[in-house]
Amino acid sequence: MPENGNPLLEIDHLSKEFAARDSIFRRSRRIVHALRDVSFKIYPETTFGIVGESGCGKTTLLRCILQMIRPTAGRVAFDGVDLVKLPSSELRIKRRDLQMVFQNPFNSLNPRLSVLAIVSEPLRTHTKMSHGEIHDRILDLLEQVGLERDHLYRYPHEFSGGQLQRIAIARALSSNPKFICLDEPTSALDVSVQAQIITLLQNLQREMKLTYLFVSHNLSLVNHISDQIAVMYLGRIVEIADVKSLFENPLHPYTKALVSATPSLKADSRKDRIRIEGEIPDASNPPSGCYFHPRCPYAKDLCFVKYPQMTKIDKMHFVACHLI
Repeated sequence: MPENGNPLLEIDHLSKEFAARDSIFRRSRRIVHALRDVSFKIYPETTFGIVGESGCGKTTLLRCILQMIRPTAGRVAFDGVDLVKLPSSELRIKRRDLQMVFQNPFNSLNPRLSVLAIVSEPLRTHTKMSHGEIHDRILDLLEQVGLERDHLYRYPHEFSGGQLQRIAIARALSSNPKFICLDEPTSALDVSVQAQIITLLQNLQREMKLTYLFVSHNLSLVNHISDQIAVMYLGRIVEIADVKSLFENPLHPYTKALVSATPSLKADSRKDRIRIEGEIPDASNPPSGCYFHPRCPYAKDLCFVKYPQMTKIDKMHFVACHLI
């Protein structure tokens, strides 16, 4: 990992809160703390993975990074420029360098548009290319993602899930971005198709020198594709490490439980499994102290009253836990 170089993306104390009502008949509002004090760095041409349970804030984090929703506090520095402070006109220009592949291709592609119209949309938005230049560019992109020329004028309902995700990837690549957010891009696909899409993403990364932020609840998948992994729990990052360190030496109790639950072919893997009791707490009413202490089998008195600071264990390993 090129830690001594400049990061392409730097997230600094990012937070996001939403105001929510219990029902349409009640005026009382509650604040949902979707993200709380999130910080990390992503270096060029690497893949940064984020894992965590459903509802921990992974997708909200991606949307805040891309400024699809504005964060409540914090900094999102891309290529040294804080996207949070950019006015809409300048952010529109910057967005051609940041793209996103959504979780469900059946919902992320407009069923009324042909493949040509879908994939060319970023080009028509961010460039002044002629119709002929756009047509040639789209044909090249379809070839890169493993689709045929005769797919150009077809519509989304004519494709399988794997083909739809390839179209979504082609759309993300059309503006020639530096950075792509991948929000569980294989979760809606069959296992065999998942492997094809992951291989495609890895090949494209090498060919086009791309940087990925890969979000998933599948730790095995993140292990396969990532260089560095952050573990999220209830809107906070509890551990960051390179892939080898995270799987060989997980430090946070939550990370240990996730790693132990990863499927393994070893006969004795089940006896070492760590089970987490209870449900993830309500983000509008997080626990005092460490957010994980109600479910942590190792919690001590300090965990109930004070949230742990992120501690550097070695060059690429950080953890927020009073037990360390």
